[in-house]
Amino acid sequence: MTTRNSVAEADRALKSRHRAMWAQGDYPSLAAEVIPELGAVLVEACGLRPGLRVLDVGAGSGNAAVPAALAGADVVASDLTPELFDAGRRAAEKQGARLTWQEADAEALPFGDAEFDTVLSCVGVMFAPHHRQAAGELVRVCRPGGTIGLLSWTPQGFIGRMFAVMKPYAPPPPPGAQPPPLWGDEDHVRALLGDRVTDVRAERRTVRVDRFETPEAFRDYFKERYGPTITVYKLIADDPERTAALDAALVDLARDGDLGTGPGTVLEWEYLLFTARRAG
Repeated sequence: MTTRNSVAEADRALKSRHRAMWAQGDYPSLAAEVIPELGAVLVEACGLRPGLRVLDVGAGSGNAAVPAALAGADVVASDLTPELFDAGRRAAEKQGARLTWQEADAEALPFGDAEFDTVLSCVGVMFAPHHRQAAGELVRVCRPGGTIGLLSWTPQGFIGRMFAVMKPYAPPPPPGAQPPPLWGDEDHVRALLGDRVTDVRAERRTVRVDRFETPEAFRDYFKERYGPTITVYKLIADDPERTAALDAALVDLARDGDLGTGPGTVLEWEYLLFTARRAG
């Protein structure tokens, strides 16, 4: 029989695995080298200005939190994986940004009700396994009339397809967990937030990625730096045939996605930019 204690213990174990997944590799360098502009896109969409109190959920190394602070906001960068904060602090100091860094689970945020004027997340909260729980926390800590802003990879876009490619090599998700790219589906996010928000604006956009010389270079970069990819490869490390198959599948993904518009591999990664106001 499942007990409340056993459910809580399973959830702690799941969160521990998530933290370890993102702590390995080098996500801060990936965010800085491959998608550096996305945080600023979200900050602009949220209309941040001096004096606003802002929470970045799943902030990582501050891809959105640092631009938010540079816009003059009073920012708290929160993440389940505090190992990412050192790189964020260095980046913030280099750019002259001042903000607070705090370890926090997106599904149980350690903040008061209606504490923030703006709650945002740039490809962060989408990786919390229990979507409805995380969405409830986003709403809870945002004041009535405040802004909730989300930037998430779409299921149909390049990163969504990458997760689909890796899925057969990964263990089945735990009960109740949902795929991260669902946060890039407008209908899914609207259903999560429901009538707790108004003034919804949702737009699919793309970011161009042209730093990889070849499809193989893309694969190797993600094998070395991106926690989810590293984790899947570790799970099949003792199976050369499956490893080779995943190697080939990731190369095919990048080759199929290559726009062919320049030297090297040129990719466009689709994301959903979603903003809304918390209903009063």
